[in-house]
Amino acid sequence: MQKIIAFFLSIIMFLVPWANIPKAEIDKSAWNTDYTYVFVHGFSGWGDYEFRHHFLSYWGILGGDLNKYLNARGLDTHAASVDPYGSTWDRTCELYAQLTGTRTDYGKAHSEKYGHDRYGKDFTGKALIDSWSAEDKVNLFGHSFGGTTIRYIAELMANGNAEEIAATPADEISPLFTGGKGDWIYSITTLSTPHNGTTTIAFDGDMDPEPDTGVYDMYIDNAIAFNDEISTLPDVYYFSYSTSAAIRTDEGTYVADTSVAEITSRGGIDRIGSYTGVTKGGVVIDESWLDSDGTVNVISSRAPFGAPQTEFDESNIQPGVWNVMPTWRGDHTSLNGGILIHGEIRPLYIEMINRINSL
Repeated sequence: MQKIIAFFLSIIMFLVPWANIPKAEIDKSAWNTDYTYVFVHGFSGWGDYEFRHHFLSYWGILGGDLNKYLNARGLDTHAASVDPYGSTWDRTCELYAQLTGTRTDYGKAHSEKYGHDRYGKDFTGKALIDSWSAEDKVNLFGHSFGGTTIRYIAELMANGNAEEIAATPADEISPLFTGGKGDWIYSITTLSTPHNGTTTIAFDGDMDPEPDTGVYDMYIDNAIAFNDEISTLPDVYYFSYSTSAAIRTDEGTYVADTSVAEITSRGGIDRIGSYTGVTKGGVVIDESWLDSDGTVNVISSRAPFGAPQTEFDESNIQPGVWNVMPTWRGDHTSLNGGILIHGEIRPLYIEMINRINSL
């Protein structure tokens, strides 16, 4: 059955008009580095370790597998497969295990606190990448909630976790929790990421989300509090892309721009575009939160509140500060390919990679 599904999807891919897309140019003449790129999917996503990735990639969707396209042009890129609904912590531990080819260790303190198994899938002999170290760094791309995951793995690699160090014997603690490895990461690029939460979750009103889940981490109060635990590393390059598919009305609200918003995003854009209020923690949701891509508010995806940040300037890209890129015109799926409204993203990723490798 899986082969039959893959066959019919391959026919669809052949017939759709955007399958034959223009080539983008790799320019290695200005490169100073050529590190591996790892792509981390968002909420409800998937990656290399799952069967469906081989006939429908999260990265590219119906426009074709973005990683295959990039690899065919001499790049080394891979797509991680973390828990589609898990918490930032759990997804980070899974990402680390895949990058190092080890058994997933959720940590002694964390697993006891939240009452789940300490160990998960074993990736021994099945590492996502060939090597990872201070000499063989990685560049991380994260779409949506994947952006939070890559921010947190950088934090743990650099600074570790005091609770896990205190609770775990030295001979059994995961190296993820001991710190001292921040220089294993060269750059972080987030795409439509809810750095400061999303008012999509606020529609649930006073519902208390279950802790240690992705939904919990995306509540505005929780996301903003979590930002205090994640530092901006001084030697890592940071880039953030926000997305908007909304139009401002004369009344000051925002509605869906049907020329760029998928049908599935239009209701979310309209709801977010008229929602104001105050969170339980006292965060004021005013008109600055109304512009969105249907899932994440633009104000949230630009950069983490309180982190060093600057509007992107090609002539002055510095590590240790968020380079906030111009807002991309499209809905929440646009930067990983779009569905019915297909956007040509491959030249954009080539541009990103040329820029990062030339730093």
